Amino acid sequence: MGKQKALMDKLARTFQIRHMLLRQALAECLGTLILVMFGCGAVAQLVLSGGSHGMFLTVNFAFGFAATLGILVSGQISDALWDYGHGTLIVVGENATAGIFATYPSKHLTLVNGFFDQMIGTAALIVCILAIVDPYNNPIPRSLEAFTVGFVVLVIGLSMGFNSGYAVNPARDLGPRIFTALAGWGGEVFTANAYWFFVPIFAPFIGAVVGVIVYQLMVGYHVEGEAREKKQEEAKEEQEERLKLSILTTKDSA
Repeated sequence: MGKQKALMDKLARTFQIRHMLLRQALAECLGTLILVMFGCGAVAQLVLSGGSHGMFLTVNFAFGFAATLGILVSGQISDALWDYGHGTLIVVGENATAGIFATYPSKHLTLVNGFFDQMIGTAALIVCILAIVDPYNNPIPRSLEAFTVGFVVLVIGLSMGFNSGYAVNPARDLGPRIFTALAGWGGEVFTANAYWFFVPIFAPFIGAVVGVIVYQLMVGYHVEGEAREKKQEEAKEEQEERLKLSILTTKDSA
């Protein structure tokens, strides 16, 4: 047992990475892998089974809980694809399978409307996350933050997922899209639907900025200001008490 522990300690020291940015990148990579693997897995079951093994609700639950697991963790394509597409990897249209991995807009959605759809969805996500982690606004225990964020993702999917699959995160869409381009679907994954792939890349960045501004102007600055003022008042009262105590001590000494 002693030799085993010494070996494990040696391996841990050997593979330990001390560069913080690299460690964060590895953790984010693994967390995104969990999110995409479980979420897209649910989509694959729904599409390839023709709806017999899943529904819109199950996909949203999968992505919600996948987000939870991805946060907790970071804190092969089967022949069914070929059978479903009758020997062809189709990007859009009947028997399309590229949408299993990346997001594509519904037929009714224009490029402009899709951009606002993704921007608003991301802004809503950021507002809720800021409310969850804000220490001045009914803070949630750290052990429950991941689960709460997962529920936020679930709610966004249930309310906004019909239009284009609510990527609301470039990492969730771009990586799988590049994979499909390399795996056989080809360059159409980037040109389909009037170059839709730009939307889930750029709209979330704007949505994130909008979400931060909205939360800070409507909630964040106010609750933080109240907490700061309360702290200043407590410090002032404490200073006055010390001053009174000092005066009393001086009088007693005299």
